[in-house]
Amino acid sequence: MERRLAAIMAADVAGYSRMMEADESGTLTRMQALLAKPIKPTIKMHRGRIVKTTGDGILAEFPSVLDAVQSAVEIQRALDKSNSTEAADRQLRLRIGINLGDVIVDAADIHGSGVNIAARLESLADPGAICVTDVVRDQISGRLPLKFRDLGFQSVKNIAAPIHVYSIDGTAYSPANPTQKAQDDRPSIAVLPFINMSDSTEQTYFCDGITEDIITELSRFRTLIVISRNSSFQFRGTQQDIRRIGRELSARYVLEGSVRIAGSRVRITGQLVDSMTNAHVWANRYDRQIDDIFATQDAISQEIVSVITRRLEDERLEQARSKPPENMGAYDWYLKGKRAFQGYSHESMLEAKAAFEKAIEADPGYARAIAFLGYTHNMATSFSGWGVSLDEPHTLALQLARKAAELDPTDHMAEHVLGWCQMFRRQFGEAKRHFDRAYALNPNDADALVIRGWYLGYTAQHAACEEALEHARRLNPLLPDNWTGSLAALRVLGGRYEEAIAAAAELAHDPWPEFPGWLAVAHAHLGRLEEARFFGANFVRNVRQRWRGDPDAGHREYVKWFFLDNPIQYQDDIDRFTQGFRIAGLDL
Repeated sequence: MERRLAAIMAADVAGYSRMMEADESGTLTRMQALLAKPIKPTIKMHRGRIVKTTGDGILAEFPSVLDAVQSAVEIQRALDKSNSTEAADRQLRLRIGINLGDVIVDAADIHGSGVNIAARLESLADPGAICVTDVVRDQISGRLPLKFRDLGFQSVKNIAAPIHVYSIDGTAYSPANPTQKAQDDRPSIAVLPFINMSDSTEQTYFCDGITEDIITELSRFRTLIVISRNSSFQFRGTQQDIRRIGRELSARYVLEGSVRIAGSRVRITGQLVDSMTNAHVWANRYDRQIDDIFATQDAISQEIVSVITRRLEDERLEQARSKPPENMGAYDWYLKGKRAFQGYSHESMLEAKAAFEKAIEADPGYARAIAFLGYTHNMATSFSGWGVSLDEPHTLALQLARKAAELDPTDHMAEHVLGWCQMFRRQFGEAKRHFDRAYALNPNDADALVIRGWYLGYTAQHAACEEALEHARRLNPLLPDNWTGSLAALRVLGGRYEEAIAAAAELAHDPWPEFPGWLAVAHAHLGRLEEARFFGANFVRNVRQRWRGDPDAGHREYVKWFFLDNPIQYQDDIDRFTQGFRIAGLDL
């Protein structure tokens, strides 16, 4: 028996038994005509093979998910057109499920969990629609102008783990620009089952748990295409070449690793390989004491995921730098914009804005780039050059963030930006709702945790704020200077002045223009008048250089602007800052 990876399509006619009961010969004739055209020729045109038909059911396989989905969409559109001339009770409407999985070929049939999942997806689909797994959605997202509706994780009969299901309206092509077809150029990664190096075969469950956790947590990052467990686990125990595995799974990067448990200690190794060049991109070893095996599993998988996502971004950004601008894709422009954004200066913000706009031009439906463009507009309150009023950047940011969240409801950064925008409008209840949803979507993005930390600090949740920032540092010890600056500033907000000054001492320069104002307040409340006035003067100097209005405005205008640029929720906290500014010689 042959085993291979295939895209499987399962389809049936909705209400077929009812129609057969009402008009057996007429229904059978229409079904045979439907198979003759459009089903069989469309499947053949897209390199597919009909495995079998069973009355009202069809099972087909394709060499790629792109072929399978294109075929399904064209069949549904042809049916929609033909049904428009039929009475409602005579319309033949297909429900289609598509999965990518391992199949066993036995004579003229195919078997396996990949086939079973496709059949379960078909039963979840509405008449005229197509249901697909997350791996199918990820592989075609951006390559076909389709709209996806997230149906969440679905538990289905005879399948142990819940399946993440998306629905496609099979008759609707809906590109933002009908003449443009964006290509999904995000990095794709497959995680092979970690190898059990322990003496006991009972430890295999721990190895599988680590692997599955990594796949799950990587899938939270919408900047990656993550190959599903069903596909990558078919390579368990094989010694195949990484290049071949990458080709078969359509994965640019492959993560492999091993686990060794000895007594109360565990050693986990991991290495990330570029399947096109066979070069090692990253490798590390983790040694831990096992107190709580599940907590250990969670902690290590989170660390691996956070490091890998950052390493893949760095790797791709290096590749993008060698490309001429006309050859850069949407993801390349997004990365360039994100890196510029972290410079947190007037010039870098303009560079980020231009890069995000280029990403959206390349892919008008790119939710992450739209969200970050909104975030950049929000930051326009800190820098000159936008040519808009104080309130307008927040309005533009909110509009863009809402659009991003509508395009991809699973993108945690879109929710973070929505929360950030609502916070600046002092809609703290709305902000909380979005920040909580963002955290639920992805609790392991170090950059997002810093954003969440600011919200928690502004709303006087100081213990949770410190926890979020420390979690960010554990996940990514190489966070840029604005993380250390954030830690220092938010400790000032929490009244931890000595610790704030200690954190700021690690900085080589001010991470943003008004940062000295935070240190002026810290020194003022510690009774260090000379230092307070020194940092107060630096605050005025820095802000004057970036002032969007009159560069000759006095320090009172700058101090008032400070409270517009920092939406502190409670009056007691604002009063402490006001008092600190006054001690530093900056009266309101």
